[in-house]
Amino acid sequence: MARPLSVDEDELLSRLASVFRDLGYEGASLSALSEGAGLQKASLYHRFPGGKQQMAEEVLAAALGWFNEHVLAPLKGRGPASERIAAVTNKLDNFYSGGRKACLLNMLSAPRGKDGPFSAAIAAAFEALIDAFARLARDAGATPKAARRKAERAVMLMQGSLVLSRGLNSTEPFQSFLSALPEDLLGEA
Repeated sequence: MARPLSVDEDELLSRLASVFRDLGYEGASLSALSEGAGLQKASLYHRFPGGKQQMAEEVLAAALGWFNEHVLAPLKGRGPASERIAAVTNKLDNFYSGGRKACLLNMLSAPRGKDGPFSAAIAAAFEALIDAFARLARDAGATPKAARRKAERAVMLMQGSLVLSRGLNSTEPFQSFLSALPEDLLGEA
C-alpha cells in the first residue's frame, strides 16, 4: 500500500510553482525544490520520477489549466465586455498576488535563442491570451487588426509590469497595468 503524501497534490504544485517563480527553471535546484515543497528529495523523486523537468511540466500544466478556466474562458464568454474584463482583472490580481509573484511563463522560458522543454507550451499560452484579449476588443467594437494590436500591447504591458514590479519590489507597476487594462482593450475602437 502506498504511503499517503504528506502534502496535498494542489499544495505541492503550488509550493513548487513558488520556487520556479522565484528562481526560474535553471536556478531551481533539487535542494531548493525540496525545501520549497517541504519534502525530502527522495519523496520528490518518488512523486516525480522525471525529476525537475516533470515537476516544471506539472506546475506549468496546472497553471495553464487555471488560466484557461479563470482568464481565457471568461474573456471569450458571454456578457458585456466591461464585466468580463473586470472579472479577469480580479483573477489576474489574485493569480499574481497583486504583482508580488513573477510570471511562471517567463521564469520557465529558455534563454534567448534556445529552444527549451517548455517553449511550445509557453508560446501557445501567450498566443491564447493574445487571442482572448483580441476577441474581447473585437466584441467592444475594435477592428480585427486594431484588436490584435491592443491585445499584443496588453500582454506586453502585463509581462513588463510584472518584471518591473519584481525589479522595483513594488506592486505599483502591476496595479497600474490592471487599472488601465479595461480602457486599453475596450476604449476607442
